[in-house]
Amino acid sequence: MTTGPVVGHRPGGLFRSAATVGGMTMISRLLGFVRDLLIAATLGTGPVADAFVVAFRFPNLFRRLFAEGAFNAAFVPLFAKRLEGDGTASARRFAEEAMAVLTAAVVFLLIVAEIAMPALIYAIAPGFADTPDKLSLAAKLTAIAFPYLPFMSLVALYSGVLNSLGRFAAAAAAPIVLNVVLIAVLIAIAPLGWDGDPATGVALAWGVSAAGLLQFALVVIATARGGLTLRLRRPRLTPDVRRLIVLGIPGVIAGGITQINLLIGTIFASNQDSAVSFLYYADRIYQLPLGVVGIAIGVVLLPDLSRKLRAGDGTGVDSSQNLALEFSMLLTVPAAAALIAMPWPIIQVLFERGAFSADDTLQTARALAAYGLGLPAFVLIKIFSPGFFAREDTRTPMVYAGIAMAANVAAILALFPFLGHVGIALATTVSAWLNAGLLAVTLARRGQLAIAGRTRRRVMLIVLSSAVMAAGLWAVQPFAEGWFAVDVSLAVRAVALAGIVLAGAAAFVAFAHVTGAARIGEVIRLFRRR
Repeated sequence: MTTGPVVGHRPGGLFRSAATVGGMTMISRLLGFVRDLLIAATLGTGPVADAFVVAFRFPNLFRRLFAEGAFNAAFVPLFAKRLEGDGTASARRFAEEAMAVLTAAVVFLLIVAEIAMPALIYAIAPGFADTPDKLSLAAKLTAIAFPYLPFMSLVALYSGVLNSLGRFAAAAAAPIVLNVVLIAVLIAIAPLGWDGDPATGVALAWGVSAAGLLQFALVVIATARGGLTLRLRRPRLTPDVRRLIVLGIPGVIAGGITQINLLIGTIFASNQDSAVSFLYYADRIYQLPLGVVGIAIGVVLLPDLSRKLRAGDGTGVDSSQNLALEFSMLLTVPAAAALIAMPWPIIQVLFERGAFSADDTLQTARALAAYGLGLPAFVLIKIFSPGFFAREDTRTPMVYAGIAMAANVAAILALFPFLGHVGIALATTVSAWLNAGLLAVTLARRGQLAIAGRTRRRVMLIVLSSAVMAAGLWAVQPFAEGWFAVDVSLAVRAVALAGIVLAGAAAFVAFAHVTGAARIGEVIRLFRRR
């Protein structure tokens, strides 16, 4: 029997836990918007902005890969099995063994990357070769920010421990630290008037590394308070660690396919001036609903399914999957419809100021609409993947991720010459829908995904309600153009945008309630359920 603080742990309801993760992610994303508003106003979409975006792509990629569930695809089921079946001591030993090997691996990767940095930048941004100063600056900034990687790897492991204990708040709050630090850096250097100067990029890169250290400290303290203190062992490839590696490498590839495709897009976008920045700012917008809904549900669903599968609760597994599908689509599909229907006002209000021009707004809005088409697919990948991961099958999602990656490259090659950066965003969307479809069909064929008739009906009604809302948003925009004129104050534009968004949301809620897509009372009860 386990003893100590872990014994009394009783996981809360799926949706209450998801609300915790989603709430923390919402705070992080909103602070991320503030951060990006300041970066856009300071750097615009010029060469320093492109260099920093490429440099930031690596730590951001690993933050999303590790902190948002891809690493946990392998770690959580194995750790939870030991925690539930063998007790705290066995689970702690496994976590310590995994941490030792993970630490050695990422430190080795850090050393190699720092030595090979210029070649590494050329590999992910070959278009920068035409501008040596930009290539050199990107290499310098990446070298400064790269230590974030080992910190995030360890944060991921500690987050997996916390999630398995049902303690989601601290792990979900960790990304907030990054945004707070970068905002503080931008505010601190504002009086210096550096604006588009490379010194701004250098300061931000140092902020990224410092944030990694602070995030690590946060989860270490939270884990200790949860009753588990991990000590660093000598790295050894024990049978348990070998199993983690076998599951972990495919799991990271499969769980991080969206981010990998974004990295591939960066490689192609580096051949078009400012395209890297256009895609980055558009990505920041659609990542809000993806993080709040898809990632939150995915992070909570994995340990939930792992526990129920171990207990032989097949009915509970089906119930969790159906509820997760209904709830995620309820929030995601209308968000996608809004991004498709009104991308220009969103980008204009959020970013168009300082060095960010009207043309930058137009080009970024086009990319945002393309990403919006794929938003439900990005979320569905997060919903369906735990069905494989909880059964310790990371190979199948990895194979499908590889197929989706190949489709992404093929679509970029076909679309980029004609549509530029918008073609890259569309290719990412096509790839996501292909991946989500393959995951769903395979689970269904194996008898591991039984979508209830009620869930099918409600999802169809959600799509219909979202379409009605999108049509209304599209129709009202010509009458609201005057509110978004250049000479109108930011406050008025912000209020106008908020008014349109709230009106659209109210219309969706009313239509969804009337049609039965989602009864308001039922949604409230979901969050109260334990």
